[in-house]
Amino acid sequence: MPTSFTPNEIATAFHEAGHAVVALALGRNVQRVSVQDNHLRLGQCEIKKGRARPIKDAVETQILILFGGLAAETRQMGDYNLEGAAQDLREVRLLTQSRAGGQRQIERLERRMLDKAEYLLDQPGVWLAAQRIADELLLHTTISGRAARHLFDQAAAHASDERNGH
Repeated sequence: MPTSFTPNEIATAFHEAGHAVVALALGRNVQRVSVQDNHLRLGQCEIKKGRARPIKDAVETQILILFGGLAAETRQMGDYNLEGAAQDLREVRLLTQSRAGGQRQIERLERRMLDKAEYLLDQPGVWLAAQRIADELLLHTTISGRAARHLFDQAAAHASDERNGH
């Protein structure tokens, strides 16, 4: 990755890549991933309607995708940037409030879902996919869902080859 990018640009690229790879890992299709700044947000990962494969729990899947951005950004940058993820966290809170009763239950559910998103990023090939997608975002600002899927599949194949000693 070139070093001419600011820490904020790198953080945003990994944040959006995190949303994308968690979505792809959970069977959702990605429409587009962008780090093109607009007045509402620094970047965006658009999820396609429909699914690549059946999903057991749509609300949990959405929470994990939302946390995927924060988890990937944190893994790369070293700190939880709660301010940068404020919009995602608001959406997570709305979803967790529909699942849990009291405040402690909500916070416990959110911690468990963030842990699960971090665990997903640790799976073979998933972090490599996040790195590759972030690199492409830094170079091109926007990539198609097809390109994100290709990078994800390449990283998964690379991890599989490494596990099998190839």
